[in-house]
Amino acid sequence: MDQGASGGAGDLVVSQDDLGAVGHDAYLLWDELRTTADIAGAGAGADKGGEGSTSQAASSLTSHGFSMGAGLTKTVEIWTSQAKSVLQACAHISNHLDYTKKLHAEEDAKIAAQTAAIDGGVLSVSVLSKYFQ
Repeated sequence: MDQGASGGAGDLVVSQDDLGAVGHDAYLLWDELRTTADIAGAGAGADKGGEGSTSQAASSLTSHGFSMGAGLTKTVEIWTSQAKSVLQACAHISNHLDYTKKLHAEEDAKIAAQTAAIDGGVLSVSVLSKYFQ
């Protein structure tokens, strides 16, 4: 149940550390998948032409007359497409959360500067509450 601005159980609260942690985890997943996934153009087992080890196996099977080569080629195409989609999603999440974290930190600093006490310190909630009575 959303209780609005009252601070109830329905409010969404995210700290800068939470955003940073999720963004960092998305980056780590992107980097690990990029460097180890057997996809065309990157990852583990890629040859000089960028062909992954599974694709190389499919080509070899096909060239030796095994019909399984065509099935393996199709599997590699689907895997590569899906792995690249996950790579793009992780990169987007990481970049977006890094941007969001930076933007909110800048906004927090602006708000803090605008609500500073005369001596430059932070206004307490009790002082701020006087303005809303």
